[in-house]
Amino acid sequence: MRSRVVVEGIERTPHRCLFKALGLTDEELQKPLIGVANSWNEVIPGHKHLREIAEAVKAGIRLAGGTPLEFNTIGICDGIAMGHEGMKYSLPSRELIADSIEVVAKAYQFDGIVLIASCDKIIPGMLMSAARLDIPAIFISGGPMLAGRFRGRDVDLHDVFEAIGGYRAGKTSYEEVVELENVACPGVGSCAGMFTANTLNILSEAMGISLPGNGTAPAISAERLRLAKHTGMTIVELVKRGMSARKVMCREAFLDAIVVDMALGGSTNTILHLMAIANEAGVKLTLDDFDEISEKTPTLTKLSPAGAYHVQDLHEAGGVPALMKELSKRGLIHVERPTVSLKTIGEIIAVASVKRYDVIRPITNPYSEKGGIMILKGNMAPGGAVIKISAIPEDLYHFEGIAKVFNSEEEAVEAILSGKISRGDVVIIRYEGPKGGPGMREMLTATATLVGMGLDRDVALVTDGRFSGATRGISIGHVSPEAAEGGPIGVVKDGDRIVIDLRKKRLDIDITIEELKERLNKFTPLRKKLAGYLHRYSQLVTSANIGAVFRT
Repeated sequence: MRSRVVVEGIERTPHRCLFKALGLTDEELQKPLIGVANSWNEVIPGHKHLREIAEAVKAGIRLAGGTPLEFNTIGICDGIAMGHEGMKYSLPSRELIADSIEVVAKAYQFDGIVLIASCDKIIPGMLMSAARLDIPAIFISGGPMLAGRFRGRDVDLHDVFEAIGGYRAGKTSYEEVVELENVACPGVGSCAGMFTANTLNILSEAMGISLPGNGTAPAISAERLRLAKHTGMTIVELVKRGMSARKVMCREAFLDAIVVDMALGGSTNTILHLMAIANEAGVKLTLDDFDEISEKTPTLTKLSPAGAYHVQDLHEAGGVPALMKELSKRGLIHVERPTVSLKTIGEIIAVASVKRYDVIRPITNPYSEKGGIMILKGNMAPGGAVIKISAIPEDLYHFEGIAKVFNSEEEAVEAILSGKISRGDVVIIRYEGPKGGPGMREMLTATATLVGMGLDRDVALVTDGRFSGATRGISIGHVSPEAAEGGPIGVVKDGDRIVIDLRKKRLDIDITIEELKERLNKFTPLRKKLAGYLHRYSQLVTSANIGAVFRT
């Protein structure tokens, strides 16, 4: 065991002395030392209950003959950080989280590690650390929040964001907005729809780096606590067998995760995060992989914001194993690969079944024959761009409009709220990429306001930033190269005609090649005055089309 270098031998007497100062006994120090990385805090609804999850994990570790050692890392709630300067720190926090876990795990030479988180950047940060460390590792989330109830229907956070636009447009009263505000998020857990947090929770299960049920068992359920105990028990067995993270996080695991993502119509943010995790695991993953898999993967669910169902419905329908069983009927799943459950994916899905075909459609009757995310290219995005096509009706697959250009999210939102955006416009928000933002902010405030004002069918939004999983409408993000890197989005002018053709997977400025070259030759990207972590981040981060990872 790795930890023996810390606790065995006469030379390690001081080390044992310090462990004993923590109250540990000789018997405990003789057992596998299991790190428990917990992102508990009091500022994220998905994390407020993680102390309870951690206690259950530690109970499981002790039951199986290990010694748990808990430590913490940071976390940011994207919903609370949304729409202001705080969102610039969300994606950059991913790298801090991965680094902090690596530092502690290496310093203490843990034999294995359990990673506990619920929300957007914390999950991929933890999975990046697992791949980087390549020791036995299991991830467990705090689970999804239940949907709220509002006037006879299920609601979640995206309804609240969209209500703002409804109020501004005179469609929703202030009293109705306040009533919705008080019920849409009824308690702990990651927000109830197929947003980034729940998409990543589900994909961790699809990859096999978490136990079956992790992606969908509700946060408030006793099932979640039992799952946490089994997670603690299982990590000790993984240590005994020497089954490290990269044995699970193989290329086939990432490909299967993409398949599940496409079938769910999940968040576009997963592209950033899967590529970053794969990079740490030494697995090559490109935008072309996502596009090729999307072409052959049917969309089998319509969860909020694309439909009326929530993650609790998916759980009731049979969860991730049931969904993967349907997908396996077309040979889309690598059934022989291992998982942390010590079963193959094939063994897990063999005993699964779909219990609600209204939530998970049969493979013979999908919502669409193609997946929920599409990669676009064109003269405006030669490195690629991303759109959540599952949230767009087919009659909007071709859209042409006039560019209204903004150099920040705030400028764009102000224009939308003040009525300066009209039907047929294409809102361009640039200098919001990983380098230019910096931090690649989500544009949910902008897109939700358009929806609330009834403009989501008539106005498109294109950005080198990104979108929340709660986004719907003609919203194109991750435009690469970004403006700060000299990309063509930086030379779009007010009044340019923008052509979006989803059937051809194109995003273009309707100008000649010669004019585009001339504009780019004269172009000098804006430079923002930065300090602190954001300055260091902007110097190190790469483009969105390779996962916004740090340069090595």
